[in-house]
Parts: sequence; C-alpha cells; structure tokens
Amino acid sequence: MVIDHPIFLESIRFIRSHLEANDLNYLEKKVLERLVHASGDFTVQNLVNFSEGACEKGIQALKNGAPILTDTDMAAAAIKSMAENTTRNKVFSARMWFGKNNQKNLTKTAYGLTEGWKELSAINSGSKSPIIVIGSSPTALTYLIDILENAKDLPSLIIGMPVGFVGVEKSKKKLISTDLPRIVLNSTRGGAAMAAAAVNALLRETI
Repeated sequence: MVIDHPIFLESIRFIRSHLEANDLNYLEKKVLERLVHASGDFTVQNLVNFSEGACEKGIQALKNGAPILTDTDMAAAAIKSMAENTTRNKVFSARMWFGKNNQKNLTKTAYGLTEGWKELSAINSGSKSPIIVIGSSPTALTYLIDILENAKDLPSLIIGMPVGFVGVEKSKKKLISTDLPRIVLNSTRGGAAMAAAAVNALLRETI
C-alpha cells in the first residue's frame, strides 16, 4: 500500500496546475508529473516521448508479474520500494551479470543488461516479458536494441532515459525509430532517478 506524504501530494497538485496544455492521456500525464517532480524542471514536458499504448502495456505487464531489469543499482533501489508496496514485481540490476563478461568489446553494463534480459526473458515471456529501465548507459540501450532486432521475445516496455553527452541522443533516436513499446526522455537529459520515476508512476497506477 502506498501512503503519500502531504508534501508530495501538494507538489503534484502544484505541478498539475502549472503544466502546459497537452494531448497526453491519463497515464502519460501521470508519468509526466512524476518526471517533473523528480527533476524539479517543467521543461521536461517538452522532451518526453511515448509510443502508442506504452503505459498501458507497461501496467499490464506489471500486473502480470513481469520482472524489472535496470542498468544500475541506483535505479533498482529507487524502484524496489514502490514495487514492494504495489505489485511486488522483482527488480534486478545489470550488475548481477557483470562477472560473466568475457567480451572485451562491450562495457560491463551493456553486457550485464543484455545477459540479464536473455536470462529473465527466457523464463518470463509473453505477457510477463521484462520491463527494461535504462537511466545511465546509452551503450547498453544501443546494444540491447541490436540484440532485439532478431529476437523472438521483446520487452513489455523500455524506459530509455540515459543521461550524458556521448552517444546519448543517438541511442534515444535509435529506440524511437523502432516499434518497441517505449518511454523516452529526449535530449541529453535523463538519469537513474528520472527512469525510476517513470516506472514508479506506472506502479502507482496498478493499485
């Protein structure tokens, strides 16, 4: 059960009253509110990009018990509490698979995330296919998309919000160019807190 602090509720009311008019649906607005809250910045409302039905697909997967796979421990930690208080989905970090990396051409995170995806998707397919959350590593996002091009199973949702300058915008544009269900924060903006906020917004809507 989620019990919100009065200050949080007041912040959300403030955000809601100051957002620009938009054509987002109810769930997309909930995600946007959390992103603004996490960043303290209203300009993110012009950066968020949703594929059609992304939020609905994400919520259904969460209700079905889909695992959540993140690129960092920080993002995982930010999601675990909300998951435990809602649908109790298991949350994993790419770090769990770092030790198996024998591919010197890949970063540890890119390797760990894709190996984690392969392992988790093998036992959680279809309506329980994992939700992927990337808030730091554009390399992991790019490599994952490459892996998925010929994959039979696909993620229920990808939160693509890596932060930084090298390869970040390119990785996001690559994700947007696919048919994969996604929530993307365009530009160089992003981070673990932002990516986790998007997932937590969906978790809230499962109760």
